[in-house]
Amino acid sequence: MIKVETLKRGFKKGIMTAVDMGKILVPIYILVSLLRETPVIATISDVLTPAMGIFGLPGEASIAIVLGNVINMYGAIGAMASLEMTAKQVTIIAVMLSFSHSLIVESVIVKKVGVSVLMIVFIRVALSVTSGIVLNWIL
Repeated sequence: MIKVETLKRGFKKGIMTAVDMGKILVPIYILVSLLRETPVIATISDVLTPAMGIFGLPGEASIAIVLGNVINMYGAIGAMASLEMTAKQVTIIAVMLSFSHSLIVESVIVKKVGVSVLMIVFIRVALSVTSGIVLNWIL
């Protein structure tokens, strides 16, 4: 039987998790939304559209991918939420980032374990790129 104390603790932890996520999601959402009103996003999109086209993604989707790889998944979610993308595009980014998210932080952990950081980063990025290409073909 669930006790009241358990519910209180769970509710408190749930609120704290939402606040922690909001600290990343909200500022990135606002920043990307503001950048969409400037030539910055258009310039990024124009430059990266050919490269992102291999994944079936618009050039501006590179912002979400970079944030997901460098910061974390919440940064990518904040960026994706402020961009206009189809379900296919969101799915492709989500799968790609499932392989290559948080590269910097996780590379530090891999190094402490004693595994080759370059090899792990290469494998994760290669899986990400491969999955993006394959999903673009399939979907």
